[in-house]
Amino acid sequence: MKYLYLFPLFLMTLGQAQEASDFMEEVDAIQKKYDTLWDASKETIVFTGSSSVRIWNDLQERFPDYQIVNTGFGGSQATDLLAYSDALVLRFKPRKVFIYEGDNDLSAKKKPRAIVKTLANIIARIREQNAAAEIVLIAAKPSIVRWQMKRKYKKLNRKLKRWSQKDSLIDFADVWKPMLEGRKINEELFIEDGLHMNGKGYDIWYEVLKPYVK
Repeated sequence: MKYLYLFPLFLMTLGQAQEASDFMEEVDAIQKKYDTLWDASKETIVFTGSSSVRIWNDLQERFPDYQIVNTGFGGSQATDLLAYSDALVLRFKPRKVFIYEGDNDLSAKKKPRAIVKTLANIIARIREQNAAAEIVLIAAKPSIVRWQMKRKYKKLNRKLKRWSQKDSLIDFADVWKPMLEGRKINEELFIEDGLHMNGKGYDIWYEVLKPYVK
């Protein structure tokens, strides 16, 4: 009976490992990229998370006075970032980490509480390496294709904000409100897929995140 009880747990763990392995090639490519670009002698700020970070191609140009490492990987969820935290975050010994996860998690029907728990595990790993590392949690953004889930997004963002208010080394960067027009989403901020942002969307993110970088 004991083994019958453990079998579902084994299947769940195996499934998570298989999902994480889907990103192995992309993670390897990110590591090879920064083998030549990253200067270990300089302080580093890591931006990581899902595709909204991954396709922000001019991050370094927007913050030229800082060494920015962009390890975003498309389609990722918080559990994926936890699985690859060594390669995508800890390797660079960052003094500050910007995290954007939760968007795909909510779409995959994960609960806000579970997302926050995984993010807490990620932050704990970062603090094992550097107890003074600063964390910036980027709010789950609104989007055209996921607008019907706005209540869940708002709930997650409220949890992230409350968390930041209890921890002096965690900040919450609210990109949700600036991407709205009144109570509706600003559709001019998105490319054709209705999920990812165009330059106007990233202009808003830059203005929101700039104070947290500096």
